[in-house]
Amino acid sequence: MDTATVQSEFLQQLFAHRLLIPSGVDGLYGRGTWFERVVEGIDAAVQRIGAPDNAEALHFPPVVTQHNYQLSEHFKSFPDLVGVVRGFRGKDKDHLALVEKMERGEDWAANFGPTGVIMTPAACYPIYPTLKGTIPPEGKRVTVLSYCFRYEPSLDPARLQMFRQREHVRIGTPDDVREFAATWKARGEQLFKELSLDSWSDVANDPFFGRVGKMLAANQRDQGLKFELLVPITSREKPTACCSFNYHQDHFGHLFEIKLPTGEWAHTACVGFGLERTTLALFKTHGFDVEKWPATVRERLKL
Repeated sequence: MDTATVQSEFLQQLFAHRLLIPSGVDGLYGRGTWFERVVEGIDAAVQRIGAPDNAEALHFPPVVTQHNYQLSEHFKSFPDLVGVVRGFRGKDKDHLALVEKMERGEDWAANFGPTGVIMTPAACYPIYPTLKGTIPPEGKRVTVLSYCFRYEPSLDPARLQMFRQREHVRIGTPDDVREFAATWKARGEQLFKELSLDSWSDVANDPFFGRVGKMLAANQRDQGLKFELLVPITSREKPTACCSFNYHQDHFGHLFEIKLPTGEWAHTACVGFGLERTTLALFKTHGFDVEKWPATVRERLKL
C-alpha cells in the first residue's frame, strides 16, 4: 500500500473513532476526549523526566511579535511555513464593502492588514527575546508548552498545520549544551521504550527553503546539530520525528544579545516533543481503544 493511502486510511480511522474531528481544512482538526487525555499524559510524562533540571516554566500565546520574529531570521530559512496574522482596520463603509464582497463570493482577504504578530513557528521562539543581557554562570534552563503553526496542509495526520510542542531549552556554554543533548537523548529514548513505541534516533536536518537551504541542511547534518527520535506511524521506511533536538550554536545568543559572564555570546539548544505526533504513534501502535492498551503504558501516562 502506498504512503498516501496508508496516511489517508489512518486519518479516516481517527475521524471514525472521534479522536480527531474534521474541520474542512487539511491539517486542522478538533481533538476528541481520549486524544486530549493522551496528549496531557505525554506532556506530564515529559515534565516528570525533566523535573531534575528545575527549569523555569514560561507560558506564551501562540504568536510572536513581528519585530522578534524578524530578529530570529526564521523567514530566511522557512518562508513557505510562515503564518502572518492580519486584521480588519477599516471604517463603516469599508465594512459594508467587505460584507458585499463576501456575499458575492469574491476574495475579501485583501481588506485585512498586518497586525504586527506572527503565528509561533516553534515553542521556544518567544523565549530568546526575554533573555537579553548576561545570564548567570550556571546558565539558564527553560521549559514551555505552546501551539505552533506551519503552513503545510496535508492528509498525513502526523503533519498538522497547528500542533503542540513541549520544549526544554538550555542556554549556556557549548559544554552545557552538549551535556543537555546527551541527557535528553537518553531520557527521550527511555520514555518511548516505556511507552512500548518502536523508535530509534538519527541525525537529521530542518526543511530549509530553496537552493541555499540545501547547503544549510547539509551543514546541519555534517555538524550533528540536529537529531530526531523516529517512530513508524506511516511505515519504517518513512518514519515520523516525534522528538527532536536542535543545537543553534551562538545563533540566537548573537541575534538576541544573550551573553555569558565571560562576555561571549551564549549558546542555545532545545529539545521538543511533538505531543500530537507521539499521541498518534501510540494510537497507531496500541489501537484506538485506550482502555485496551498495555497496563504499563496506561500507568506511565496516568490514564
